[in-house]
Amino acid sequence: MSTRTAGPASADAPAPSRRLALVGSPNSGKSTLFNGLTGLRAKTGNHPGVTVSRYQGVVGTDRGPVLLEDLPGTYSLDPISLDEQIVVDVLDPAAGAPRPDGIVVTLDATVLGRSLGLLAQVLQAGAPVCVVLTFTDELARRGGGVEVAALERALGVPVVSAVAGSRRDLPRLRELLAAPSEWSAPVVLPPTAPEETARWTASVLQRAGYRMPGFDRRTRRADAVLLHPVWGTAIFFVTMFAFFQVIFTVAAPVQDAIETAFGALGAFASAAIPIDWLASFVSGALIGGVGGVLVFLPQIALLFLMISLLEGVGYLARAAFLMDRVMARAGLEGRAFVALLSSLACAVPGIMATRTLPSARDRIATMMGAPLMTCSARLPVYVLLIGLLVPADARFGPIGLQGVVMFALYLLGAVSAMVAAWAFSRIGRGRSGPLLPFYMEMPPFRIPSARSVALAVRDSCLTFLRKVGKIILVTTVILWVLLNVPFRGDAELRAAGVDPGDQAASASYVIDHSLASDVGRFVEPVFEPLGFDWRIDVAVLASLSARETFVSTLGQVAAAKDPADPSSALTGLTVQDGPRAGEPLFTPPVLAALLVFFLYALQCMSTVGALRRESGSWRWPAIAFGYMFALAWIAGFAAYRIASAVTG
Repeated sequence: MSTRTAGPASADAPAPSRRLALVGSPNSGKSTLFNGLTGLRAKTGNHPGVTVSRYQGVVGTDRGPVLLEDLPGTYSLDPISLDEQIVVDVLDPAAGAPRPDGIVVTLDATVLGRSLGLLAQVLQAGAPVCVVLTFTDELARRGGGVEVAALERALGVPVVSAVAGSRRDLPRLRELLAAPSEWSAPVVLPPTAPEETARWTASVLQRAGYRMPGFDRRTRRADAVLLHPVWGTAIFFVTMFAFFQVIFTVAAPVQDAIETAFGALGAFASAAIPIDWLASFVSGALIGGVGGVLVFLPQIALLFLMISLLEGVGYLARAAFLMDRVMARAGLEGRAFVALLSSLACAVPGIMATRTLPSARDRIATMMGAPLMTCSARLPVYVLLIGLLVPADARFGPIGLQGVVMFALYLLGAVSAMVAAWAFSRIGRGRSGPLLPFYMEMPPFRIPSARSVALAVRDSCLTFLRKVGKIILVTTVILWVLLNVPFRGDAELRAAGVDPGDQAASASYVIDHSLASDVGRFVEPVFEPLGFDWRIDVAVLASLSARETFVSTLGQVAAAKDPADPSSALTGLTVQDGPRAGEPLFTPPVLAALLVFFLYALQCMSTVGALRRESGSWRWPAIAFGYMFALAWIAGFAAYRIASAVTG
């Protein structure tokens, strides 16, 4: 279990003296409310399994700061999964953890009858409780209603109406959170037996003057198509196909402009810095390596923009519902697809999302498949390789072929992930019990706020930039050293028949006789059947730190050849020895093998670490790394051979 904490606004601010727990069902506006109160960016979404960590943030009040903890969404306090157990452990004094000073419960006003069952259980915890009634605006829009004051009297606890995305409702709520010891409490706690709880719920709704909202006709008409087994699935694939067409067509002009700017900057640095090794470091490592990865920021931003829009509208919840049928055939359930879906951004949160699965077998099976989903870290690699393989102007009518290849890779990754989960679920069949029901609410279609979408895109881009600034920068510097050591003087270059004044020839000689070339040639027998030479081998090894480092490594090699136009230099690289000597390094068979290799290989140590934390041992990470490397090698070899046969 992980906890993310934000401290006070400044070092001189007092530490929070009160701790409150925020509890609610999935899709009740809980995490959005938490973000509004604390200013943090807890993940929100329209399906269960989104908040799988404990997020802590500080809420400023007139009586001093309050620590607010956003717990995973749950429908009840009868846990069937790890994330629901987290809620119970925090609220139950018998679990040994210090009890919070107060519990804030979010209740969705549009389904208030269902939400009251959770509140009845929370009241049994014995801590002060207050209620935040969310989606009251939607309740009114659909013809329903509730008297907030009457609901407060019926429950015996404070009730505040707050539209989760609106800031105007927050001041009153902050005042309430300042003093949990002053909250009112019910004279008699609600019953816990299911039949008695149902009667208590009906009584509360009657006393609160609650009117059920009417069905959202627009949502019902849309769901009749979107949730249809045939038409809904077809629309899902068309949506995903258009998704990847946009990534190439919209981002390409911006990417070209950024690439041109970095190329000019690299050439300027190389010419302006008089010290040779420093000029090589700045133009090759910093601009050629790190800049080569930053070129793909437009695609990263577009990817997360479209994911945020689809999730905010409510479409991804429908996709999870559609895929529940597919997962059932694999012996899994819809929660497994939610975890796999989360892996499109990054496998780490996808692996963490397996905590929502009640079965240990299903958790392991899903974790073994999640890294095969095409995460955002693969996007720069795919864009680079597809750009080398398929011309930008290659089209089939109005359809760009680069987007078709990208869609095929994402689709193959998703299918492979589900097949792997199925295979591992069959292996662990003996440890599995019967499938438990998967409850998932279909939220009404909503237009997400521009602010929430912009913040999601901004945070994702900042995460990418931080990764570039830390992992990729460090790896790039190390690679620059390996690619340039031992340093070669002018005398040695002349002895080797290389003109020291010829920058490209000098750089080529230094790289070909560097420590990196020794490492690459040492592992070359492993990758030679896939058509890789030592330069590709070094990039593959470097990508173990982060997949994007594959791009930065090739960027350094290309920038050393031609800082002003690294793309052309990369295209012009040739094989230097062996039976393919003199041929282009990146032929269609080699590019096909690389794409398939990166589709399957577990080239991410962060994912390995997440597997270790969630499985509790190194056994499953070792199995995952081993089976995925073997799968990547075999599939890459097959792709190379097939492509070689096709291209002659």
